[in-house]
Amino acid sequence: MKFLIIKCGGSIIDQLPDNFYDNIADIQKQGDWKPVIVHGGGKLINELLEQTGVKTEFVDGLRVTTEEVLDVVEMALSGAVNKFLVRKLMSRTDAYGVSGLDGKLLYAEPVANADKLGLVGNVTEVNTAIIEQIVSQDNIPVISPLAGGEGNSRFNINADLAASAIARALNAELCFISDIPGIYRQVNEQKQMLTNVTDSELKQMMAEGLIKDGMIPKVRAALEALEHGAGKVTIVNGLSDDSLLQLVEGKVAGTTITLSEEAHHV
Repeated sequence: MKFLIIKCGGSIIDQLPDNFYDNIADIQKQGDWKPVIVHGGGKLINELLEQTGVKTEFVDGLRVTTEEVLDVVEMALSGAVNKFLVRKLMSRTDAYGVSGLDGKLLYAEPVANADKLGLVGNVTEVNTAIIEQIVSQDNIPVISPLAGGEGNSRFNINADLAASAIARALNAELCFISDIPGIYRQVNEQKQMLTNVTDSELKQMMAEGLIKDGMIPKVRAALEALEHGAGKVTIVNGLSDDSLLQLVEGKVAGTTITLSEEAHHV
């Protein structure tokens, strides 16, 4: 089985057109690839935290997660966002929503600076048998990035890192859904889109200031996924018609980032 892990950030989910879900259903029905969706939900989490009066803050770009915050995170991710995506897919094919907590699908340990971040974890194990079982029943898994841990603990997991951990465990390709066609670099005030690039090339471009503004966090997310075991990462515009179909058909779709030869030997 060839798995395609499709990571959808919470900021773009409510913008995705019907064609995006059509593409996922078509990929599943074609049979060559088995799509697996991993999603975030930061936008809704922020709204619910404000509505419930639960205070939150960020350290180094990550949400400080107390038990109270995690209750809201779980409600947003495993409840509203997960079931929204499942409903979208169920009108086209079969889908199965699951939390990383369920059946110990994702198992994690506290991050190194847990004293500052609280209940934020790094995935250490993926129960791939659950994903394979869902797929074997012709369902598309839709996974929210929460994880269990030692002593019935639970953790908030960065969705990018959850997706990369799942991609590594399944030896799968990883696709980040974005609202842009791919990664650009700026040369002489001109934007040039990159179709294929290595991690070392991207790091060099960032050091030279050729990767700018809103492109920087997308590049960092992709590099982090590669560093955590994803063999190849593609950034695809989810708002563009048939972008996912073009990706699995081997046509130019977004920016594909791979590890450099040097990185493979480290």
